Amino acid sequence: MPDDPILIWGAGAIGGTVGAFLVRAGHDVTFVDVVEDHVDAIADPSRGLAITGPVDQLRVTAPAFLPSALNGTWRKVFLCVKAHHTEAATQALLPHLADDGYVLSLQNGLCETVIERIVGRERTVGAFVNFGADWMGPGEVMYGNRGAVVLGELDGRITGRLASLHRTMLDFDDAAIMTDNIWGYLWGKLAYGAMLFAQALGQDSIAGSLANPALFPLWRGLGAEVMAVADAEGIRAEGFNGFDPDAFGRNGTAAAAQASVDAMVAHNRTSTKTHSGVWRDLAIRKRRTEVDMQIAPISGIAARHGLTTPLTDRLVAMIHEIEDGTRPMTDDNLSELAGFVAA
Repeated sequence: MPDDPILIWGAGAIGGTVGAFLVRAGHDVTFVDVVEDHVDAIADPSRGLAITGPVDQLRVTAPAFLPSALNGTWRKVFLCVKAHHTEAATQALLPHLADDGYVLSLQNGLCETVIERIVGRERTVGAFVNFGADWMGPGEVMYGNRGAVVLGELDGRITGRLASLHRTMLDFDDAAIMTDNIWGYLWGKLAYGAMLFAQALGQDSIAGSLANPALFPLWRGLGAEVMAVADAEGIRAEGFNGFDPDAFGRNGTAAAAQASVDAMVAHNRTSTKTHSGVWRDLAIRKRRTEVDMQIAPISGIAARHGLTTPLTDRLVAMIHEIEDGTRPMTDDNLSELAGFVAA
């Protein structure tokens, strides 16, 4: 029987999907979100939180609150907000975190570095997720495809709490794993994430963009820049869902990189989530992206090692131009960035 209650802070694509499965499995889950209509739907027995899409169909109801209305403390807090909201959300959840509790970062980017600064390293647990999901509206999340789910302590130890957490997450995905190298997965996702940000510059799908042979130099260039920084940091990057870090590393060949890109295309072809969450932020929800928390920090880390990341920096600048309304979202942007590689 499930043990400690779980507080899920952020009930969007990631938090809503994971939380709904855990509720169905019998876990005591409380949701927190800043969208009032979404909170109302989750808590309403006549509506609830619906998970749609090809992976599974379910509808659950659970306690749900705006941050200002929440009372109580929890030992298990799953943080599932966008990367650029990490600091504010962690400060807000701090009064609700038990002294012997922890925050699990179910996010993209290196958010664990922000969380540990606020709650303490010993109360922070890392995670890597690569499943596809989209928040569609109040009370609905589309679960497009399964992807890697990995849990790890920041210091690499396999602890009792990690094993307990792993057992819980198996109720979400029976292929979830524990690792002694969570930072390796997070850096691998940074390289793949840079590719997703590039896809968001235009209109083609993830699979369509990755499969475009004219854009192969772009994917190889982005992967190589990020992997070089990871290597300088002493990180052994990990692979997942077609992404092969060695193919983009210092000894990687064009053939190996192409094979990895082909495998990523195959993985994404299976998903009803055709476009990245970054693309949805720009094209559908008309809001700023996570670029300054996810991708932009790569440049600063590189500089500490005497490295430069001109392609990644140009990508960040182009995302900002779209956010500011000075650049249209067209596939020409990807061609332009691929041309920057050649230049």
